[in-house]
Amino acid sequence: MSDEILKIENLHTHFSTREGLLKAVNGVTLTLHKERILGIVGESGSGKSVTALSVLRLVPYPGKIVEGAIYLEGRNLLEVDGDELRHIRGNQVSMIFQDPISGLNPVIPIGTQVGELLAAHTDLRKSEIHRMAVNILRQVGIPDPERAMGMYPFQLSGGMCQRVMIGIAMALNPKVLIADEPTSALDVTIQAQILFQIRRLKEQRGTAVILITHDLGVIAQMADDVAVMYAGSVVEYGTVQEIFSAPAHPYTWALLQALPRLDRSDQGLRSIPGSPPNPLELKDECPFVPRCNKALSVCRSSPRPDLAHLGGDHSVACYNPVQHDW
Repeated sequence: MSDEILKIENLHTHFSTREGLLKAVNGVTLTLHKERILGIVGESGSGKSVTALSVLRLVPYPGKIVEGAIYLEGRNLLEVDGDELRHIRGNQVSMIFQDPISGLNPVIPIGTQVGELLAAHTDLRKSEIHRMAVNILRQVGIPDPERAMGMYPFQLSGGMCQRVMIGIAMALNPKVLIADEPTSALDVTIQAQILFQIRRLKEQRGTAVILITHDLGVIAQMADDVAVMYAGSVVEYGTVQEIFSAPAHPYTWALLQALPRLDRSDQGLRSIPGSPPNPLELKDECPFVPRCNKALSVCRSSPRPDLAHLGGDHSVACYNPVQHDW
């Protein structure tokens, strides 16, 4: 029996703008396995968050999913009706949004917001919902959860708001948790605590996690599998060991070279020359060609490469992948 729980196939999500058609997600194919963490990494604008929003069909106007399929345990989420989708959201697939404070309603107490989810998906009595909400806040490390039930988001720190968001997302033991930059607005100490909470919940409840970030350090610490995105598509996929020990795509290699390292502290940081392509002007070629120091004539004259299997779980979309001697 396959251990795939979520599979995204050839997903295209576009935004119709006055300037033209913006291809935010351009043919993404990904697989999330049960009880594993899939890290999605890439620069800002690479399509990470839009991919996540597409899974729950929460793409804001004027965005639209124009092609592809998203299977949750074999059922295509793009074909279910509104009522069924509302049952799936929060119950089977939950999402932690990037900004914890704006993700909570500022004029509704924390306890009410946790209780609303429980009331929508269960038949529990009001007293049971209250008791369960207090327990949820306690599990994610909210001090004095009974008192916190009556507090408003502005009375909590960013880290505490993020814990509340995690508690709401995990309240009904979803099969899939999507965490979109869950630590981006937090200081380093709080980041470590939030990541610990996500890993602990994953290990205790067996939830599969999609962790979206631009921080390769977080990926190395948390992920089992990694997808590297660039200009709306996945350019490399593999286990965390494969990606970090033998990066095959020139973009992945350049990202890793840009990290500060203790063994070359006498050297400056290596930046990636150029800028990401304008998503309004994507051509049918490898989008990294203008910035790639390994580009060949075939890269400029051929269509955008598909992911090709390299061995193990490792695959790359490149005509001239990086070769390693070790």
